[in-house]
Amino acid sequence: MNIKEVELDIKKELRASMNGVLSARMREAGMPFKLIFGVELPRLQNIAGEFPLDFDLANQLWQENIRETKLLAIMLMPPEDFTSEIANTWAEKMVTAEEAQVLAMMLLSKTKQAKEICKAWIEKGNTLQANCACLCLRHLLMQGEDLRAEEQVFNRYKEKVQDANLHLRKAIQALTEAFNAKKETQNVEDTK
Repeated sequence: MNIKEVELDIKKELRASMNGVLSARMREAGMPFKLIFGVELPRLQNIAGEFPLDFDLANQLWQENIRETKLLAIMLMPPEDFTSEIANTWAEKMVTAEEAQVLAMMLLSKTKQAKEICKAWIEKGNTLQANCACLCLRHLLMQGEDLRAEEQVFNRYKEKVQDANLHLRKAIQALTEAFNAKKETQNVEDTK
């Protein structure tokens, strides 16, 4: 089966899973997509589980201006193929906080270059990239990663961002709390 056939199968699954009420609400809320099926994230994960991870398929799905294909692209991209170059290319087409959240948790945090990408996005990225980076670093921290170098970059960034949007403020707060919790755990372990 070629990429176009798989893409058609995916779109058939999306149509079959469409939630018209949710789709209408998302459009009314101003989601900037050409098409919104209104498929919930757990159902998208089930659909993604029916297809193999594939670099070309993921890139093709990411190019679509459809909410669900973009989220499925994240789920179907092999983490080992998601290089900083691909991440930066995708970041240029990232338009919602939902994409940033899903990208952080389901793909970026699983890549070998996650820390480097996150540092670059915090230092020089746009708001969505910074949001994604903060969420990814929090996830890595919770998995036990050593992020002392990234903490310094984050602390410098955090001081500069006064007027961050709601999603970015929440991501900054969550990462700050994770860094503080990690320090407390290390202090307790050091005193034993």
